[in-house]
Amino acid sequence: MAESEELPSAHHAEPFATRLLAWFAREGRHDLPWQRDRTLYRVWISEVMLQQTQVTAVIPYFERFMAQFPDVAALAAAAEDEVLHLWSGLGYYARARNLLRSARLVVQDHGGTMPDALEALHALPGIGRSTAGAILAQALDRRHPILDANVKRVLARWAGIDGFPGEAAVVARLWQLSEQLTPTERAGDYTQAIMDLGATCCRLRKPACARCPVSADCVARRDGRQAQLPVPRAQRARPLRVAHWLLICRGDSVLLSRRPADGIWGGLYGFLEAVDAPSLRGLAASRALRADVLLRPLSPLRHGFTHFELEIHPWVVASADVVEAEGETWYNLCQPAALGLATPVAALIAQLRAEQNLMVAVSGV
Repeated sequence: MAESEELPSAHHAEPFATRLLAWFAREGRHDLPWQRDRTLYRVWISEVMLQQTQVTAVIPYFERFMAQFPDVAALAAAAEDEVLHLWSGLGYYARARNLLRSARLVVQDHGGTMPDALEALHALPGIGRSTAGAILAQALDRRHPILDANVKRVLARWAGIDGFPGEAAVVARLWQLSEQLTPTERAGDYTQAIMDLGATCCRLRKPACARCPVSADCVARRDGRQAQLPVPRAQRARPLRVAHWLLICRGDSVLLSRRPADGIWGGLYGFLEAVDAPSLRGLAASRALRADVLLRPLSPLRHGFTHFELEIHPWVVASADVVEAEGETWYNLCQPAALGLATPVAALIAQLRAEQNLMVAVSGV
């Protein structure tokens, strides 16, 4: 949309919302776990889990989380390891740490009752303006505009808004449009409907425009610009980082170390790490492993992050002499503790367990 153009005027809001709600009644998602027994707490957990994560991936995590932490008091009383363990594999682990911090603040500052004011919710760690609005709309049917990634895509295409939607000026225009279009009634259904539209119909690739309830006046469809809107972030080559992991095994256990709270996989448990093979040898020596000890390589792993690719080279060594240091623990492969593990760590542990089971089967023990 050119700078001189104006956003759709308020009289467009009712037709847009009406069409969207009618579509939602026919094709929207109405029986998701967090749509049953809606509370501020349950909706809050679901909205945080759904950030940058698809619904199908979130459902089993949400159900396990609710079984373990049915209310904010239970979550506030949890140990960080418990929370990260339940989050393992879902990614973006700062979300889990922020949930725990927020739950404790709710108990400390709000008497254990989830706040129902936009500003108070927004003040909690990990709850942005859009998430706060979505929580109140979904849980209490209050009118609050939202602007998550799906909504940005729907509005940028429908109104023909140019510019990367992470830029301040573009975001401001999208917020203005979201405010205009959000109806005063059935706000909860509307916010779910527009999120559903972006997730299931107005998809990033191969949008199903023929099924879209607002395609008749969609600028992107009219101009054939679905693939160009919203304008993507300028592509940058993701650098490759390399890490060498030392998997020290002792009987049925492997040594794990808690990672620092900041940085990737903050607060999770992983293996001892070095930047290259010589440094790995030095690390092994520092842990009282003999210089001639055999380090057995496993197949390298690749793990993608938003801003870089990580190539992991795992090395296995058996030692009965290594003593755990502060922040470390022996993780039993047969009776695993409830610890937060990043996906590559969990994959390597599963590989060690499979090797151990094979050895037991071959030996007949």
